[in-house]
Amino acid sequence: MTDGFDIRGVNHLALVCRDMAATVAFYEGILGMPLIKTIQLGGGAGQHFFFDCGGGNSLAFFWFPDAPPAAPGIATPADRPDRGAIQSAHGSMNHVAFHVPADAIDGYVGRLRDAGVECSEVMNHDDSEWGVARDAHDGVFVRSVYFRDPDGILLEFAAWTRGLGPDDVSHDPAVATSD
Repeated sequence: MTDGFDIRGVNHLALVCRDMAATVAFYEGILGMPLIKTIQLGGGAGQHFFFDCGGGNSLAFFWFPDAPPAAPGIATPADRPDRGAIQSAHGSMNHVAFHVPADAIDGYVGRLRDAGVECSEVMNHDDSEWGVARDAHDGVFVRSVYFRDPDGILLEFAAWTRGLGPDDVSHDPAVATSD
């Protein structure tokens, strides 16, 4: 290993919302992430709020009064992985996955739906051709549930089911064919 930077995780991921009150109601009220810091940007430029998402990590949102509207299929995936196109543009943010306990993920589907949040069934990600198995088996490395926040940001609850090692790195990176 080279002398790299001493990176210790993600301090925060900053996203943009349309309605800060709806964002607080969703992330704090439904998902239970405490609001830990609020900033009013100078000159009426907007707001910047931070939520604790566990493990010393934060999820932050900007609200800009004159921000352009969302662009599904460009800046974010057009749909959830269980229903349609998940492609988004270069430089976009595809989704945010929150680490959750493996023994709790099945119950989280019902909790999300009880809160009025439309979500996928639990998906068992494996190394098969399509990357998803109907049932959990020894080859499943993560189980997850996909849903969207009030701004259409694709979110995921993800639970590792086994440790990952050198055998899990087996593909050559793709090379861009054009700019």
